[in-house]
Amino acid sequence: MPEDSSLMPDNRNLLSVALLQLHIEWHNPETNLNRAEQMMGGVENKDVILLPEMWASGFTMKAHHYHSYTESALSAMQKWSKEKNALIIGSLIKKQADTYYNRLYAVSNGEVIAQYDKKHLFAYSGEDRFFDAGAERKLIDYKGWKLSLNICYDLRFPVWCRNVDDYDVSLFVANWPDKRISAWDSLLQARSIENQAYVLGCNCYGVDAWHNNYSGHSAIYGYDGAQLDYLENREGVIHYELDKQALTQFRNELPFLRDRDNFILQ
Repeated sequence: MPEDSSLMPDNRNLLSVALLQLHIEWHNPETNLNRAEQMMGGVENKDVILLPEMWASGFTMKAHHYHSYTESALSAMQKWSKEKNALIIGSLIKKQADTYYNRLYAVSNGEVIAQYDKKHLFAYSGEDRFFDAGAERKLIDYKGWKLSLNICYDLRFPVWCRNVDDYDVSLFVANWPDKRISAWDSLLQARSIENQAYVLGCNCYGVDAWHNNYSGHSAIYGYDGAQLDYLENREGVIHYELDKQALTQFRNELPFLRDRDNFILQ
């Protein structure tokens, strides 16, 4: 198989990204897959395209049933990655032996180039009773950019998200409800400020099976905490072009990361 050129460092200064704030219908994978297909049709000339957490099923504890749709959803991500010549990222339910994971897939040129199992399981909803937690951080190099992969609840844990690897972009895919949306907004900005990195937060839109509302608030934050793009109260796509030269200049002028604490992850 030929080597995927998208993974080769090319020292690109610009990275074009799109976040799909998908209107998810809980426990209706066919509808969600069709909606995602339609939204993808309108996205062009992007390097990275994000989908929300568990975008095919919605954030559900019925893993024993909805894991069966992961194969078709992942196949769609593989297809989109070739059609759009882009890195497609989103999480799905993965059954492995007798265990379930909330697994984020990064797909390029029709191939899964990286996967990350959610470390912090949301016990408030019972996620820790139905899924197993991942144990490892995941970073990937893509087109000369270093990307940190995370899922939803991970956002609340600054030690886990700490930029000890000099990543350029931290990605979060989520199903984050309106009841706690102010925390989502604040934490995305905080993670960008403390880590001097771009932060992308891709949330969903809709109403879940328990009547919780999701108005989105998908957002892109700069390395200085500035909100660069934002979407709420509807399904849609936000776009932005990240600038690595500007990121590097900012870090050189304000080298706060040199003074970061040496956290120890247990």
